[in-house]
Amino acid sequence: MVAENFSLDDVLDGLANSEPLENYPEHKRGACGLFGGVALDGRPVHIVCTTAHPVLIVITVYEPKPPKWLTPTQRNH
Repeated sequence: MVAENFSLDDVLDGLANSEPLENYPEHKRGACGLFGGVALDGRPVHIVCTTAHPVLIVITVYEPKPPKWLTPTQRNH
């Protein structure tokens, strides 16, 4: 999050306007999911967070970029 220059407000706003992109129900550290949204400055943001706990735990936050991502919602396989 810090390395990508996203603030907590970016993450919270990104989650508020996000759509689920990928679900990892069997992840070794517990069920989590990848959500795609938009940060306050208009940049796309990906947020990986828990999905099966009463408290939201943010695992990682990053801006989707090539070569891993063709678009903010489409992986480059």
